[in-house]
Amino acid sequence: MDYVESYKDLAVYKTARQLSKDIFALTKKFPKEEMYSLTDQVRRSSRSVGAQVAEAWAKRRYEKHFVSKLTDADGEQQETQHWIETSLDCGYLSKEVADTLLSQCSSIGKMLNSMITKSSSFCKPNSKNKPN
Repeated sequence: MDYVESYKDLAVYKTARQLSKDIFALTKKFPKEEMYSLTDQVRRSSRSVGAQVAEAWAKRRYEKHFVSKLTDADGEQQETQHWIETSLDCGYLSKEVADTLLSQCSSIGKMLNSMITKSSSFCKPNSKNKPN
């Protein structure tokens, strides 16, 4: 694994940021009556994925906290999938666009799962927790 100095270097963070940018641009075309419901929800959940990854990175000194935040990020990406599917059902997104966004979500989910599985390689050992 290549060493990264910041959460900004993580592929999962970069992908999450791109997803939230894509969703923001696409939702500009949603009907105005959706502004405070569907539009707001899908933007919020998609933006939260990257924020949770950043927070996880800050807490990686404590592996359980790191995993918890990554789990939260995965929950947000799954919520984003729900809102994408709802947008498709409402006719606001084409099947092709929805599939592309869902593929991005799936990729993020796989990366998060990999990080959770290999969490110890991301976390710095706490000197208090070292065996004597």
